[in-house]
Amino acid sequence: MPLGSRRTPAAACLALLGLTLFGIALVSPPTPPVFAKPAIPLERPIAVRVSVIPFTFDRDHPEKTKFGRLVFRGGLNIFARSTHFGGFSGLALDPSGGSLLAISDAGSWMRARLDYDGRRLKGLSSVTMGPILGKDGKPLRTVSKQDAEGFALTSGDTSQGTALVSFERDHRIMRYPFTPDRFGPPTGIIPLPKAARGMSGNLGLEAIATIRAGRLKGTVVAFSERLKDARGNLKGWLIGGPTPGTLTIRRLSGFDITDAAGLPDGGLVLLERRFRYSEGVKMRIRRIKAKDLRRGTLIGGEVLLEATDILNIDNMEAITVHRARDGATILTLMSDDNFSAFQRSLIMQFALP
Repeated sequence: MPLGSRRTPAAACLALLGLTLFGIALVSPPTPPVFAKPAIPLERPIAVRVSVIPFTFDRDHPEKTKFGRLVFRGGLNIFARSTHFGGFSGLALDPSGGSLLAISDAGSWMRARLDYDGRRLKGLSSVTMGPILGKDGKPLRTVSKQDAEGFALTSGDTSQGTALVSFERDHRIMRYPFTPDRFGPPTGIIPLPKAARGMSGNLGLEAIATIRAGRLKGTVVAFSERLKDARGNLKGWLIGGPTPGTLTIRRLSGFDITDAAGLPDGGLVLLERRFRYSEGVKMRIRRIKAKDLRRGTLIGGEVLLEATDILNIDNMEAITVHRARDGATILTLMSDDNFSAFQRSLIMQFALP
């Protein structure tokens, strides 16, 4: 979901002021020629030339790497002149961490190579973008159909396999096969729980993940951005697996869920966001242990990191997990720039010791 999606001219000015405070001050990328989602979808895969500016998480203390429970392993501000570049809301990495596949809420996908300097993320190369296809084999063309938000691999890797994609507005979870140059058409749909029907149009299925180990292995976990129970806590669902049903996540300090990813031990990480025009944007990463993933209980989890826009964050909407060669569990995050000149597409990595 966009930050401040219902903007008046005055609100847009406030957003510009706030967002500039957490933009990168050292180098300014060229101004994008677009301020909204592209009106016409991509018809076929295209190569995209991308520029990259590395950044530190703490601008005032660039030598600092420890933040909360996590260790920062590099960040990239990425931008391109393509009108289709942006809006990234879900992603996956291959097991080596060298290849990235992301989806955009404008109905497109991006595949790229991640480059490293030792352990540190340093660049992005070989970037290709293409359309997400509908059941008819043609690119998705309406906003209600294009709004992909959650992404989870179920087989293969980032070059070829099968993934689940969750959409809001027209709420659905679709199973998508993909190859190096084609994403879809979908081969099936995952039925939504009845409780999910209460989601509003732009506060729908923001996050989807699969459990990777343990008693719930293979279970699909889906979360609405802000569907709350009677006590104000956030609702999600275990879909399939041995114990399907409703999950309840304790809502802390007004944060909403923007993404989730399975951990190697069968647990989950949640990516959360809070945005107010008066205070800017905030980000939080929360870990839920495998033993706590049970229906019918209120789940709190452990806060791994909470950050305000004093640090280098933006509208963080995507998270994925892989094991590095050194054995560390790496969390890769990506932001949705809303196709705005005043926001950024960021990729950053943290190690979970």
